[in-house]
Amino acid sequence: MPAFITDVAALEALYGQPAGPSVAKEVDRLTPGYRAVVEASPFFVLATSGLDGLDASPRGDGPGFVRVADERTLLVPDRRGNNRIDSLRNLIHDPRVALLFLVPGVDETLRVNGRAAITADPDLCAGFAVDGKAPKTVLVVTIESVFFQCARALLRSRLWDPASRIDRKSLPSTGALLAEASAGREGGEEYDRSLAERIPKSLY
Repeated sequence: MPAFITDVAALEALYGQPAGPSVAKEVDRLTPGYRAVVEASPFFVLATSGLDGLDASPRGDGPGFVRVADERTLLVPDRRGNNRIDSLRNLIHDPRVALLFLVPGVDETLRVNGRAAITADPDLCAGFAVDGKAPKTVLVVTIESVFFQCARALLRSRLWDPASRIDRKSLPSTGALLAEASAGREGGEEYDRSLAERIPKSLY
């Protein structure tokens, strides 16, 4: 087994100190530029921590679906999903959150850290309705820090490069993945057929 690094001093000795811009870019509120990124983003990853461990959950909708209430507050509708509510369960026990915003075609990402509370306020939820369907809850995120992440990760991954896209059929289907994980109890070809019909009808 390799030797593991187990203290911060050893890490800092290996990596050195961050450059000035890496520190200066972090603030405790949304600047106008950071706000513009949030409002342009159709997708972010929500990280939470709870009694049962960690969770990173994809969240997406049209650009602007995460609303900026003020420079330190974000409002996030909880759109329909699989009802596991892993993230929401975690927030009941630990309000800390981390959000990673992506904008298609933009190689920089935006990182927001803070605390979130869950509300089912009817008026607030109704304000996020799409096609007459309101989310069951809205997350109210209080920002503690926000900064942009440089482009290196997305450039290395070629995430937005059309040439890097793969044929979905080159990987197991959703039904196949589910059948494998459940030892055949769930999933299969019928699951794939019904899923293709069900998802467009259950986005909201």
